[in-house]
Amino acid sequence: MKAAVLYGREDVRVETTTPRALHPGEARVAVEAALTCGTDLKVYKRGYHAKMITPPAVFGHELAGIISELALDVRGWHVGDHVVVANSAPCGQCFYCFNQQENLCEDLQFLNGAYARSIIVPPRLVQKNMVRLKPGTSFRDAALVEPLACVVQGVEDCQLKPGQEVLVIGSGPIGLMFTALARHMGCLVTVAGRGEARLRAALRLGAKQVIDIGRKPDLAKAISAETLSTKLFDVVIEAVGKPEVWEAAFNLVRKGGLVNFFGGCAAGATVTFDAARIHYSNLTLRASFHHTPRTIRRALEFIERGVVHARDFVDGEWPLSRLPELFKNMAAGNKAVKTFIRVHD
Repeated sequence: MKAAVLYGREDVRVETTTPRALHPGEARVAVEAALTCGTDLKVYKRGYHAKMITPPAVFGHELAGIISELALDVRGWHVGDHVVVANSAPCGQCFYCFNQQENLCEDLQFLNGAYARSIIVPPRLVQKNMVRLKPGTSFRDAALVEPLACVVQGVEDCQLKPGQEVLVIGSGPIGLMFTALARHMGCLVTVAGRGEARLRAALRLGAKQVIDIGRKPDLAKAISAETLSTKLFDVVIEAVGKPEVWEAAFNLVRKGGLVNFFGGCAAGATVTFDAARIHYSNLTLRASFHHTPRTIRRALEFIERGVVHARDFVDGEWPLSRLPELFKNMAAGNKAVKTFIRVHD
């Protein structure tokens, strides 16, 4: 079987691997849809992820497919079931799991290996985060569940309300998903980002205005100059993950407003905020991370209700055999939103 294997920094190879026999509690899923992800690009550039993957290891984590084999002790599932599988599952036993904060679980078990013809799903994920698809749900749509579940977590943390003025900074897949859900909830959304195609996608998803921030040095001033209104925003969602963008987001929220620092900055990064403004403007500062079994299921509900479609996010296709070339292009600045990987080519 062909599979992508990460060996280190900017070193991913497509190799022939031998599928092993299943262990108790496991399921084998034939991958029908695998999508690229910004997290995979970060891992590719860095060569590892302290929690998610230690090379050499099979690579990729956004997938949907068909159960092709089950261990003898697995109950409630059948060969032929159409499923989506999350990239992690919580332990259910730690302090955070007991306090309904499974996204912060001290023992998250991660799953990689989506860029392959099949993947073995470990027992914990089979039990907690493998979810059956409704008849007619496309695999390509379902493969969006994992990143969308993270956005669902962020939307719930923001407590969005109809009529709110929401600024999304970042026009990548996450920023566009925030746009789709915020618009669905009745918010008035402005998107600030880069890339003509991505900003067009934001408009298709319901943004009332898009702002091409280019490489402007003072991001907050540039966005303020372009907005249709002189007032600041009720909610600002940072979906880039850079300290200077965090600081810009802070300066664009109104008194009593909320900022969600969704984009994760590099370890050791620092930001500077005006403490007086935080206090006297009664600001709420949040940082959303990852997903829970509940938000995985809510994300699938949004997809199966037609709120989110792959056609709005997947704008390219590549065969598995050319995955190393694709990631080189992505690292060099390819502005595709998401790419569908044809694992059977």
